[in-house]
Amino acid sequence: MFDALLETHALEYEFQPIADIGRASVLGYEALMRGPVGSALRLPDDLLRVAKSAGRMADLEREACLGAISAFGRVGVPGKLFLNLSGSMIEHFARDNGRQMLDCAQQAGLSPGRLVLELTEHERVEDVEGLQAAMKTLAALGVTLALDDFGDGRSSLRLWVQLKPQIVKLDKYFVRGLQGDSRKIEVIRSVLRLAEVLATPLVAEGIEDAAELAVLRDLGCHYAQGYCIGRPSAAPAVALPDAVVNVLTSGKISVLPVLARPQRIGHSVDRLKVSAPAVGPQLASSELFRIFGANPDLHAVAVVDGTVPLGLVNRRDFIEKYIQPFHRELYSKRPVMQFMNASPICAERSSPLDSLINVLTGDDQRYLRDGIIVTEDGRYAGIATGESLVRAVTELRIEAARHANPLTLLPGNIPLTEHIGRLLHAGVSFAACYFDLNNFKPFNDLYGYWRGDEMIKLAAKIVAHHCNPTQDFVGHVGGDDFVVLFQSENWADRCERIVEQFNCEARSLFDPRELQQGGFHSEDRRGFPSFFPLTTIAAGEVSVSPGQFRHPEEVASAAAAAKKIAKLAPSGVHRARLGKVIALREAIA
Repeated sequence: MFDALLETHALEYEFQPIADIGRASVLGYEALMRGPVGSALRLPDDLLRVAKSAGRMADLEREACLGAISAFGRVGVPGKLFLNLSGSMIEHFARDNGRQMLDCAQQAGLSPGRLVLELTEHERVEDVEGLQAAMKTLAALGVTLALDDFGDGRSSLRLWVQLKPQIVKLDKYFVRGLQGDSRKIEVIRSVLRLAEVLATPLVAEGIEDAAELAVLRDLGCHYAQGYCIGRPSAAPAVALPDAVVNVLTSGKISVLPVLARPQRIGHSVDRLKVSAPAVGPQLASSELFRIFGANPDLHAVAVVDGTVPLGLVNRRDFIEKYIQPFHRELYSKRPVMQFMNASPICAERSSPLDSLINVLTGDDQRYLRDGIIVTEDGRYAGIATGESLVRAVTELRIEAARHANPLTLLPGNIPLTEHIGRLLHAGVSFAACYFDLNNFKPFNDLYGYWRGDEMIKLAAKIVAHHCNPTQDFVGHVGGDDFVVLFQSENWADRCERIVEQFNCEARSLFDPRELQQGGFHSEDRRGFPSFFPLTTIAAGEVSVSPGQFRHPEEVASAAAAAKKIAKLAPSGVHRARLGKVIALREAIA
């Protein structure tokens, strides 16, 4: 059956469109072979399996390539034709200077410049130089080379650099669920930067919904392919579907997930390490006393057997014991191992700082006082103080909070600023709304941090609930302050619903006595007893038009100014008028 299929040229073909994202048009079509309708070899995987077992892969490739060119000519649509070929088949077509392929294209009415050969690695490319020579021959005729499925483990970065393709197609794994995966977004950003350096446009494959397409558009991807763009068809459309064009031409900017900050270089235990002398377990205590005297900044000394840590002697504890009456006479000749902590904390210098969090939170604070032994492959490398550990972990927590608030897990200041920058750069209209809780500090002082945290989490839940996650960016900029960058047309209504719902549900966090009297007694910021109304939320709103602001800080300042007025307004909502916003912008400048 397979042999007859090739001999009678019975393969059929469908063509899947590839979109030019910037132009919102069709770049070309990828040819996909099919067996006869109703046959056992209808699917391409079945065709490839049988061809491989019969040792006729080359025959199938050649027939599929030439047949697709002829079929594409009969369909009569404009644009490029993408053809999947192995490296060996590309070399085969180059042996006669591309004559067989060009004759077929000429008969189909296609110019060589419309042909794109996708290097598909059914088998590893061994003869890169031979493939380079073959492509040079075909490129001289106007044929284009594309590297298929980049990132799947077969199409390598090395091949990209060596073969210098005119187009690279990114494997669909990195596109699937892109809008909710910050890691994939960072990978695509990196690949796009690489594509810019190598002057190679990128085709993102496997796009299945509009959200993925919108993110790729905003990231600056060049071309797109997938079911969202169009399904394979024997008679493909000349233009993109209206829904696809609407996404590509939309003024909306996608809301990207925030990447959890990884441990950066320098955020390991090694940054705490201080070079310090170590001593053997049998060293006389009088000699250790001399070492401490010669090194006044040394808080502890490690006791080692060769290079293996045995314990740690704390300076203060040792000296306090040693200088007691008669202790010098009694202990000066005794080994230092009698004074050491025999179960010290040891940490590899390459370990992340977070691995030592348990030292800060543990019941035994002796380890903070004694410090930590730093090792390298289990060998002594130095020591670290508890003070340096506390300082470094605090710095990490502050940095992490600027990216994502630890209580609500909402994006912090840095992602918020980046998103404002994206909106300003794109020249789109949006609204910046600053939400702040009224009388939150006295509430927190009265009921304690646990109920205060519940109040903040309630605000975060309600604000996020009334936002469109694909269009509206919700940021938690610290404490009880939230900023939303709305692209939803009905953003003003959303703000009012947030205020109304929060003011209603926040009442559940007060005791009956405070609810009955309509407020609560607590201390003001100067420490004086005062009576405060029940906690509510205020919203300062700024509608931003293209060109109205130049920098993200200006937008944030305008929203903060509107918030201050909103906190004094009876409704809890204040919308800055255009004239005042412009005056504020000029004052900032």
